Amino acid sequence: MSHTTFAPPLSPPLRLTEIRLPLGHDDAALAGAVRLRLGADAPALADYSVARRAIDARKKSTIFLTYSIDVTLTDPDAHHRLAAQPGIRPTPDTTYRPVAHAPHGLTRRPIVIGTGPCGLLAALMLARMGFRPIIVERGRVVRRRTQDTWGLWRRGVLDPASNVQFGEGGAGTFSDGKLWSQIKDPNHLGRKVLEEFVLAGAPPEILTVAHPHIGTFRLVTMVESIRATIERLGGEYRFDSKVVDILVEDAQVRGVVLESGETLLSDHVVLAIGHSARETFAMLEQRGVHIEAKPFSIGVRIEHPQSLIDANRWGAHAGHKLLGAAEYKLVHHCETGQAAGRTVYSFCMCPGGTVVAATSEPGRVVTNGMSQYSRNERNANSGIVVGISPQDYPGGLMAGVAYQRHWEERAFVAGGSNYNAPVQLVGDFLAGRPSVALGRVVPSYRPGVTPTDLSLCLPDFAVAAIREALPAFARQIKDYDMADAVMTGVETRTSAPVRITRDASFQSLNTRGLYPAGEGAGYAGGILSAGVDGIKVAEAVALSMVASQVLHA
Repeated sequence: MSHTTFAPPLSPPLRLTEIRLPLGHDDAALAGAVRLRLGADAPALADYSVARRAIDARKKSTIFLTYSIDVTLTDPDAHHRLAAQPGIRPTPDTTYRPVAHAPHGLTRRPIVIGTGPCGLLAALMLARMGFRPIIVERGRVVRRRTQDTWGLWRRGVLDPASNVQFGEGGAGTFSDGKLWSQIKDPNHLGRKVLEEFVLAGAPPEILTVAHPHIGTFRLVTMVESIRATIERLGGEYRFDSKVVDILVEDAQVRGVVLESGETLLSDHVVLAIGHSARETFAMLEQRGVHIEAKPFSIGVRIEHPQSLIDANRWGAHAGHKLLGAAEYKLVHHCETGQAAGRTVYSFCMCPGGTVVAATSEPGRVVTNGMSQYSRNERNANSGIVVGISPQDYPGGLMAGVAYQRHWEERAFVAGGSNYNAPVQLVGDFLAGRPSVALGRVVPSYRPGVTPTDLSLCLPDFAVAAIREALPAFARQIKDYDMADAVMTGVETRTSAPVRITRDASFQSLNTRGLYPAGEGAGYAGGILSAGVDGIKVAEAVALSMVASQVLHA
C-alpha cells in the first residue's frame, strides 16, 4: 500500500527590510543575515529572495548594501509572530490584473499617437486586453531612426522627421535609460512597467536594484521586442505617419488625419506625443482642445571627469564593480540679485555618458544626455537647469515654445550655425569671460563644439542663477566648479511647456475620447512615470470602450 505525503501549505511571504551588509559580502553572509533577523523562527524558513538592493554611501569610508528580502515560512505560527515585529511586513501583492477585456464585435479600434514609453505601454496594455490598437508614429522604426540620428551626430545633417525626439521609442531611447521615479504608485504599476521591460529583454536586475537603468543600445532591442508583441496580439503600426488634424464632432473625438491625407476613425485616441511635438500642440490649440501653459526649465549640460564624481561619492571604494559609475543629485535655491527666488538643479544626470545633439528642428541646437548600460565613458554629464514659469514668457499658449526656440536659435548661431554646440569652461563662465580654448575635460558632444560665451544663449536670470549655484554645488561635490569642467548649451527640453489638461477619467477637459498622456501632455517626467501613465490611460480607454459597447448593444 502506498502512502501520499501532503506538505503543509506555506504562509504568504513576509518582507524583511533594512538588512545591511558590507560591500564585499558573499552569499553566505546574506543568508546568515536573514536567519539572524528571523531569530528563533529561522528553522521555519523555506525560501528567500531579494526584493530590493540599494547602496548606503552616506559614509564613504564604510559603504553598505541595504536589502529588502522576501521570505517564505513553513510555520504559520512563526509567520504571525514575525509579522508583528518592526522592519517586517507582508510582502505586497504586485500582480497586475487587467481591468477589462475587449468584447466581441468592436466596431472601432483605439488609436495611440506616439511610441515613446507612454505610448508603448498604453498600446501594449490595450493589445494584451484584446483591443488591437492602431499605433501612429510620425518618425521611423528604431533602427532606421538610429541611423538618421547618427547622421546629425557624425555629419551635422538633421532629419526633422527622424531624430532624438521623434521615432520609435521616443526621446527616452537616446538617454541613460533611468527606470526610477518619485511618483505615488499605490497599484504597483511601476513594477508592471519593469516586468514588461524584462520580458522585452531588459536585464532582470532592474526588478531589484534601487536605481535601475538600461542604456540606449538595450532600449533599442527592447522597443523592437515590444513592437513584435503588440503586432502578434493584433496591434497595427503606422510609421512615417504624422498626425496633422483631429476630427471632433459635438465635443467628441472621431478620429485623426495623417499627413498623407489618410483618415483613421476612432472614438478613443491616446495622445502620447512627447514634449517636443510643437506642431501638434499648435494644431490642438487651433482645434480648441483645452491646453494651458506650464513651467519648465532651461540651462546647460555640464561635464566632469567621471573619476571625480566617483571619488566624491565612493571614496576609496571607487571602481568597485557593484558600485559602478557614481551619480549625483543637486539643488540650489538662489538668494541674491536677479536670480533670487530661482531654483537651480541637476537634471537627467548621466554617469559615464555623453552629451548628445537633441534638436528636432533646423537651425536650432538642443542638448541632452545619454549613457550605455555599461556607463563606462570618461565623462559624467548632467543638465544644470533653472526653473521658469509662464510669467517669464508672457503671451499665448504657445509662448513657451517660442521661448524655447529663441534660445535654441541663439545656441545654433553661437555654435557656428552648423549644429556645433556652444561650450564654455566653468572657470570662464564664473569669471564672465568667453572661452577661447578647452582644458583637460574633452567635450563629448558631436558633431562638434565651439568655445564661446554661453551668456549669448541663456536668459540673464539663468546665467546669474547658475553662477550662484556652481560654487554651492562644489560644497557638496568637491571641485564641482573646477575651472576645466565644460558647459554645453543649451538644455531646453526638460519638459513640455504646455499641459493638455484632462479630468479624472483621463480624458481631455473639453474633448471626450481624447486621452492626453505622458510627458507631452504634462503628466510624466521620465521613462518610468511615462510608462505608468500609459498603463493608467490604457485602463481608462479599455473601461470606456467596454462601457460604450454595452450601452450600444
